Amino acid sequence: MSEPISYALPTSLGVALIIAFGILWIFYGWYLGRKNQTHDDFALAGRQVGLALAMATAMATWVTSNTTLVAPQLAYQLGIWGMVGYSFAALGLILFAPLAARIKQLMPMGYTSGDFIRLRFGRAAWWPFIVISLIYALGWLVSLGMAGGILLQALTGLDYHIGMSVILFICVGYTLFGGLRAVIATDFIQTVVIIIGVVVTAWFLIDKVSLASIHQNLSDNHPKLLDLLFPAALMFLFNNIFFGLGEIFHSNVWWSRAQAFRKGIAFKAFLIGGLLWLPIPIVTGFIALAAPQLGIYPPSADMIGPMVTAQVLGKVGAVIVLVVVFSALASSLDSLLAATSDLITRDIYCQFFNPEANDQQLIRWNRLCLIGLGVFTWLLCLPQVATLAALLHFTGAFVASTIFPIVLGLYHPKLSGRTATLAMIAGSTLGLISYFVVGFYVAALTSSVVSMLVCVLGLRWSTTSFRWQQLQESDGC
Repeated sequence: MSEPISYALPTSLGVALIIAFGILWIFYGWYLGRKNQTHDDFALAGRQVGLALAMATAMATWVTSNTTLVAPQLAYQLGIWGMVGYSFAALGLILFAPLAARIKQLMPMGYTSGDFIRLRFGRAAWWPFIVISLIYALGWLVSLGMAGGILLQALTGLDYHIGMSVILFICVGYTLFGGLRAVIATDFIQTVVIIIGVVVTAWFLIDKVSLASIHQNLSDNHPKLLDLLFPAALMFLFNNIFFGLGEIFHSNVWWSRAQAFRKGIAFKAFLIGGLLWLPIPIVTGFIALAAPQLGIYPPSADMIGPMVTAQVLGKVGAVIVLVVVFSALASSLDSLLAATSDLITRDIYCQFFNPEANDQQLIRWNRLCLIGLGVFTWLLCLPQVATLAALLHFTGAFVASTIFPIVLGLYHPKLSGRTATLAMIAGSTLGLISYFVVGFYVAALTSSVVSMLVCVLGLRWSTTSFRWQQLQESDGC
């Protein structure tokens, strides 16, 4: 007869903490939402976000369930390169800094990444881009919802479905009331919580389980985790770089922030946010390397981070993990909900159903989209069919195909819509094939290389020259 599982926190305490956070954030969202008068206010915080809030929202949004749960999982599975390789995703934020400044220059009154693709390349390219964007958004939303359920289950024993439902409800709630203004304001608070929590956790872990003993245990029993030439880990390193670039360069989460930031802010905000984010996956990934020494073998690899921290630090550590990971989840989930609802509202509702929509109609549709996305994500999270890493890297096959069409589209007037369309379709297709045939750690790499080759060949034979002024033309709303 198996012994009952012991959890770091009583279920009642875990539920009480989450409910307290939920009430606080929803009330704060309602309070901030009172200032929203126009659709610009709701979707882009009035386009007046200053440097402190801009930097915090860039950093906090990128500190997701992936950083706090998947980074430990990858370190547990791939060793040193798992956590270091994940930290290279900071390049996405850092390299988006000049792109964000360029976006603000070319489209000072733009709204979405879909706007850019449609105006720059035409509707033929817009269709595959929207499909890619929605697949990625749903994949990320589901991974965040799943992470909420996994977190509460690992720390408190609360049923996965209840934890997942509660976190989705909270994030939909305050985003529904406050729009991007509430998202960015809560991101600032969550950034402070995340940084303090991660530093405290690492400090106590090193103090209790020394670096020397962790290294000795791995050397004796799991040498592959320290092997810098571990083939799968090396492939993951390069794959993750392109995955991170694709995630940020294409996503309306980041395009909407570029438009929301005050003029002259975007470059500095993304650069500083990326540098602040860089050490977070290394610290959270390091936690997992202590697992073999502590005799922790989780039922699912994506539970390793919370379980190690809770065992080393007890109830205090479990509370810290709960607060930090919940903050990381919320800071990404709210941003993704807001950005995806904007994309649907501006690129589908405005373009196809109501080109003459006024501010109140747009805000109402935005809110309906938020509710719909929340419900659809909840339904997709119910089966819990994959680990967080597997689910997330599935989307890498799609998003990496957009890197070169977007970068070249922003800077090179000779890239045609036909080339951009073919690059996204060919890159996504071959990236997806490599995901299933080879492994998740080559999907984004394959997709980006194929897309790059198509773009290079297209530029060589291009006879078109785009007029940048066309990006300021509107064809609806």
